Amino acid sequence: MTNTIKTTVLLAALTALIVWVGQMLGGGQGAMIAFVLAAVMNIGSYWFSDRIVIAMYRGQPISEADDPELYAIVHGLAMKHHIPMPRLYVIPTESPNAFATGRNPDHAAVAVTAGIRRLLTREELEGVLAHELAHVTNRDILISSIAATLAGAIMMLANMARWSLLFGGGVGQRDDREGGGGGLALLVGIIVAPIAAMLIQMAISRSREFQADDTGARVSREPEALASALRKIAAYSERVPLPASPATAHLFIVNPLHGVALQNLFSTHPPIEQRVARLEQIARELGQRG
Repeated sequence: MTNTIKTTVLLAALTALIVWVGQMLGGGQGAMIAFVLAAVMNIGSYWFSDRIVIAMYRGQPISEADDPELYAIVHGLAMKHHIPMPRLYVIPTESPNAFATGRNPDHAAVAVTAGIRRLLTREELEGVLAHELAHVTNRDILISSIAATLAGAIMMLANMARWSLLFGGGVGQRDDREGGGGGLALLVGIIVAPIAAMLIQMAISRSREFQADDTGARVSREPEALASALRKIAAYSERVPLPASPATAHLFIVNPLHGVALQNLFSTHPPIEQRVARLEQIARELGQRG
C-alpha cells in the first residue's frame, strides 16, 4: 500500500470514528458541532502555523549573506522541487534538528538548528533539507491539519460523552432503546475513541515521514547522505535533547522527544532503522549501492 493510499485510509478511519461516537451520543448533531469547533481552531493554526512554530522555538531569520552555503543548498533544492525560495531561520540550540512549515509552497519556511549546521556535512545537510522541502511540496501541513481537525473533533465528542455519562443526559434513553447496552457502549467510546484517534493521527504522521524521505532522497539524489544524517541526528539529539512541545514534535525530521514508553507505537516518527533501510533500498534503485 502506497503512503498516499495509506493516508487516505487513515483519514477515512478518523472520519468513521467521528460518525461512530456521534451516533452513540444520539445522532449527528453533536458530531457536527464538535467537528466545526475543531475545524475553527485548526484552521487558525494552519493559517498561522509558520509564525507560531518559528516564534515558539525563537527562530532567527537568516539571509544569503548570513549563511551563503545554506542559502545555496535550499535555493537549488527549491528549484528542483519547482517551488519558490522559502524563508530561512536558525534555531539557537545545539540539539541537531530541522523542520519545515507553512500552509503552501508560497508561504513556506525552513528552520535548522545551530547544532545541525555544525554536525552534518554539506551532502548530509542537503539530504535533510530535501526531506523538509518534500513536506512542503507534498502538502503535509494541510494533511496534518485535516488529521488534527478530525482527531480534535473526536476528542471533543469523547468529552461530551463523558459529561453525558456523568450526568445521565441521554444515557437512560439509549439504555431503553438498546436493552441496557447504551451506557456501556458510551463508556467504551469514551475510552477507546480518543486513543484510536491519537494512534491514527500518529500513523498518518509516520506515513508522511516515509513519503518525505522518499521524495527528498530522489530529488537530492543523495539517499545515503540522508540516511547518514538521520543516524547522526538521532544519536546526537539523545545526548543533547531539544526541549520541544509534543504538539509540534511531528514537524521535526527526527523526533525530538525521547524516553517515552512504547515509543514505536506512540511516536510521530518511524524508527530510524526502518527509515535508513528504505533509504538504502532507494540507493540501490538509483544504482548507488551494489
